[in-house]
Amino acid sequence: MADEIRLAFAHPSERAIATEGEAPRDRISLRGHVVEVEIGAFQAERGHTQRVRFDVVVEVVPAGGPLDDDVDRILSYDRVTEAISTELAAERVNLLETLAERIAERILLEPQAMRAFVRIEKLDRGPGALGVEIVRTRRDFGNHLQEVAQVRPHPRVIYLSNEAIASDALTGWLDAAEAEGAPLILCVGLPEGPRPQADHPLAQRRIDLLAIEQNGWVLAARDPRAKVVATRTELDWAMKNGQVCIWAPSKIVLDATQGPQGRLRDSVALAGWFAGLMEACELVVIGETPPADASVPLRSVTVGNT
Repeated sequence: MADEIRLAFAHPSERAIATEGEAPRDRISLRGHVVEVEIGAFQAERGHTQRVRFDVVVEVVPAGGPLDDDVDRILSYDRVTEAISTELAAERVNLLETLAERIAERILLEPQAMRAFVRIEKLDRGPGALGVEIVRTRRDFGNHLQEVAQVRPHPRVIYLSNEAIASDALTGWLDAAEAEGAPLILCVGLPEGPRPQADHPLAQRRIDLLAIEQNGWVLAARDPRAKVVATRTELDWAMKNGQVCIWAPSKIVLDATQGPQGRLRDSVALAGWFAGLMEACELVVIGETPPADASVPLRSVTVGNT
């Protein structure tokens, strides 16, 4: 009995260990994450914020091979804090139980997540911390979890020629694109001027990809709202949080099981491949001829068309 009482008030990580069964599991955890939020069913809790502390443990599927220091192969801690911030921003809730349930569900949308322990405590409502703790698995949400997981953002991918990057109309194009509502990902091509040349095609492929990324940093310097992003994890986070991205293609292209065909010097075709990969709502090509075989809707804009 004493051990049961100790576990009842222990950190969720100890609860996870005590209930893991015969097979030890990998876990990630978030401890002591405190947020000021308006929450609560009582009238005295309305109209002002209070401190709420979150402790979360997520049991994850083992990677099944070398991680290679690759952020796309693990469940990022950002996904846990993002689940909390997203649910807090969605609407005001009365009950900690409701908030905990929603956070657990959002975490379990991630394919690596197996089981989530969520503890939430109010720190300002009494002499101690008042809270709830829940444990949920993917099975607890049944088909609903699969249905929610299928809802993915469909970004607008915009390819900018070198002339478009240098144009005075750049800010106006990005303003108009943001106003259309879809997440925004920018693509660029090879920069002007000579590049190193290699005899081996794979070496040249990497050289060209790095040159495209360098051109992306040129674009980032032209408009501070756009950030250079290299991984799918970062892209997914950015799309959910309204961040304008500039796609740095090396990692995703080199890791793709069915990568883009042809030479990377055809950077518009590369943008078309990427738009299809991201299930974009539209590919907008500014200053170049659109690709002939894009799998998403196309729109073309000339640089002189402001």
